[in-house]
Amino acid sequence: MRLGIAETLGALNAALGPGGPVWFKETRARHLRVRDFLAPRRALQARFGDDQVPERVVHAIVGLQGPGVAPVLSCAPTPAGLALQLRRSAVFERVLGAVAAYAAPTVPAALGPRVVLHCPALRGSPCALRLSQLRAVLVADHLARVLHAHRVSVRLVPAVRDPHMPTFLQQLRVDWPAASERAATEALRSRALAELTPARNTEALPPGALGRVCLKELVDERGRTTGYDPNLDSCLGRTRSLAGPESSRAPHSPPASALCVLFAVTEDLLAVLAELQQAVQNWAEDSSLGLAAAPDAGADSCMVVHVVSCEEEFQQQKLDLLWWKLDDQAPLRQKHLVCGPVKVAGAPGTLTAPEYYEFRHAQVCKASALKHGRDLAQDPAWMEIFRVLPVATIKFEMLSTAPQSQLLLALADSSISTKGTKSGTFVMYNCARLATLFESYKCSMERGLYPTFPPVSNLDFSLLHDEGEWLLLFNSVLPFPDLLSQTAALPCTAPGLHITARTEMVCKFLVQLSMDFSSYYNRVHILGEPRPHLFGQMFARLQLLRAVREVLHTGLAMLGLPPLSHI
Repeated sequence: MRLGIAETLGALNAALGPGGPVWFKETRARHLRVRDFLAPRRALQARFGDDQVPERVVHAIVGLQGPGVAPVLSCAPTPAGLALQLRRSAVFERVLGAVAAYAAPTVPAALGPRVVLHCPALRGSPCALRLSQLRAVLVADHLARVLHAHRVSVRLVPAVRDPHMPTFLQQLRVDWPAASERAATEALRSRALAELTPARNTEALPPGALGRVCLKELVDERGRTTGYDPNLDSCLGRTRSLAGPESSRAPHSPPASALCVLFAVTEDLLAVLAELQQAVQNWAEDSSLGLAAAPDAGADSCMVVHVVSCEEEFQQQKLDLLWWKLDDQAPLRQKHLVCGPVKVAGAPGTLTAPEYYEFRHAQVCKASALKHGRDLAQDPAWMEIFRVLPVATIKFEMLSTAPQSQLLLALADSSISTKGTKSGTFVMYNCARLATLFESYKCSMERGLYPTFPPVSNLDFSLLHDEGEWLLLFNSVLPFPDLLSQTAALPCTAPGLHITARTEMVCKFLVQLSMDFSSYYNRVHILGEPRPHLFGQMFARLQLLRAVREVLHTGLAMLGLPPLSHI
């Protein structure tokens, strides 16, 4: 069984006796020079009073063992609290001897609920896609990849119909289905005609409307007022924004002409509902996973997550309520993952998603021409790089901030520089540096300068004593499976309408990993002189960086980005 941070923290807290969690993992280099975990002094005083931690407790901590628990070297009181250090050489050996277990997501013992990810922004065309909608699309795609990696059965809605959208999504490396045929709306239409309130002579319905429905009644019937906009019972809905560009009004505020308490239902809206209904009722086997839903899985085992921009949420709330009104089998769990607004610093007017992509693409080509002294845009060896780097820049910009927070984009050239430590370009640059390192070793080995890589069981990991090596293992390789699990954890049973997702974690992790690797790589000469007495340390370091490379590649895959061999 692999070692785990969560398992180790759980064992440490249990060793202190009854009470809440006390221990935390250190991450900063200056603290890791002296300890790996700390139980703060004030927390210990609250647990044990002014007395010191009993010696028997300290002794039990030093002898901790169990599934996934990292071996302890020492535990001693310090002015900061109880400081614990692991047996680092043993941790290196356990982790680097099983790299594949740490570079892949943890497969859950039991399958969770089925998830429908619904992204209304994809019903329009690329030229109408605003940056706030693009953010919702990228969040939905990233979340789908992480859930798939944890073997969660996921359906993506809507299937895109605009003829230009699949090409644009392919440019962005967003994996989303295209439509083959429209979902049937006959059953929903019949139910609507039977239950909706027809227009009176004095009322005018929008074109294509079948009738009206009182939304306040629906909220009261379901008892789901928590999180729903209070203006829902006083708004005349115009549903076109669900099938096209988002509304330009501010979120959570009714239109100025809101005079009617009834919501108009149109054929377009029924088509949206029919596609959602089909995704839930006809849950086909997911060929990408080889998984199928359980035979008795019904609507209750399914959760629908509407990933919407803040401008789209008001309309989406009305869609939720109408679905419950017209479909008795509609899932009881519908959650909204609302992405905050996107502001562009210094940009005149409104920047569309395709314009944003073209702007970043041009910046990448220009930066490469300046760096290499010639235009490489048409060079076949560089064309793939020029397709990947703009997308990496965009995804790291859009996904490095918690989705519910406002995002401020800076369009300066520094966003695509390999020297800027916060950008996707910087991460891809360090991915290429790792590839170059291993290619250099391979070439040197073929020339007879280095021996072939020995079996991992023969490596001496006690030779890894540089603080940068422990930083890479302890902050990057060891906690990576836990980080992916946290990213995939959706609070399915949380009360209320809104849901949070930690889709910023992978980008932040990869940036920090790249910073730590870059610092280490600039300071330590990995491929030393071809002298036999230096080979042991060189191979131990290469095995560590092999683990770093695999973790980096898996993290990039969660973003739909391929590794690069050069930049």
